[in-house]
Amino acid sequence: MPNRKNRQLTLALAEYERLGEPDQAEKSQAWQTAIGLQQVDGLATSKYLLETAKEHIEGRINIDEAQARIDSYYQTKEARQNQDSANTREADIVASRIAKLLGEATFNFSTFTYFNIHKKLFAGLYPHAGKIRPYNITKKEWVLNGDTVQYCDFDVILDTLNYDFDKERKFSFISLSTEQKISHISKFISNVWQIHPFCEGNTRTTAVFLIKYLKFFGFPVNNAPFAKNAWYFRNALVRANWSNMMLDIQSSTLPLEHFLRNVILGTNFELKNRRLHILYKDDSLQKEDTASIAKEMFVEAYQHSTTHNHETKKLIAAIHNNPKITQAELAVLQGYSLSKIKRQIAELQSKGLLERIGGRKLGSWKILDGLELLD
Repeated sequence: MPNRKNRQLTLALAEYERLGEPDQAEKSQAWQTAIGLQQVDGLATSKYLLETAKEHIEGRINIDEAQARIDSYYQTKEARQNQDSANTREADIVASRIAKLLGEATFNFSTFTYFNIHKKLFAGLYPHAGKIRPYNITKKEWVLNGDTVQYCDFDVILDTLNYDFDKERKFSFISLSTEQKISHISKFISNVWQIHPFCEGNTRTTAVFLIKYLKFFGFPVNNAPFAKNAWYFRNALVRANWSNMMLDIQSSTLPLEHFLRNVILGTNFELKNRRLHILYKDDSLQKEDTASIAKEMFVEAYQHSTTHNHETKKLIAAIHNNPKITQAELAVLQGYSLSKIKRQIAELQSKGLLERIGGRKLGSWKILDGLELLD
């Protein structure tokens, strides 16, 4: 989901791209992309990551030193006790790893590379990093009004992935127009994503693989859409893999093609998430029709996400069930001290996930209502 904090951080780095040396511009693009991609899982990076990224862009530290700083930061006692660290640790660590991978020129078109990217991104964060998921999955999607994509059966993940890669390896782009090449790449990458070989982290892995794939085969790559519209990228992948004959809706790679045309050709297709929703008719109607849906989907995703700690999930659920609940009542309900509840509330407010409407006594809590998710 889009995250305003991440957008602010990427804007802070964009100045290097406009005014810096070529090397600084390249590093800035990599960091902006790395930060932006965290929004596909609703994660926000920290100010500490931003400062570390700036030092790397300016050449004061190298990428390995930047990664070491991030790792060290989350190993300190202060960070471990920081309530915010539970939600930013994964975002910061994965962002630093993405920035490093995007800065490396090495690439091999193979399933091994795809699995290795996942392993490099999530080692130490997920016990299943780089490993095939051992069970079948479903995921409720906002863009599908709560329905799920039919992901690949776990028993045939490797065979299916090998088949798609072998087929792509034999495909010839010779004599195709650029638009035809983009259409073909869209179909290939959407097929790979639909396999969903991992328990978590599939979209970020696919995005990194796609960027390196495009560069390897000589396509000009503008990373800005990945940095600014990562959630659109994910929703486009969803729509490329979902059909409903009763609703007369056919899967389509066109939204993904628009995204990739912006990446490769520098076109300016509007990448609006609301237009991908299966109930979409026009912008004004869509906002009314999907605001409540987005709110429910946000709560559902937040409660079931493996990236947020159990305490925060319980807090979100309690507020969702009773928007007028007081912090003192939350402390009793959760079994924590009032000061701890206040820290958790402050964290949610700082991330734009929760706001207070009205005064202390007569007011109520408002969970993100979904409207900002539609852009």
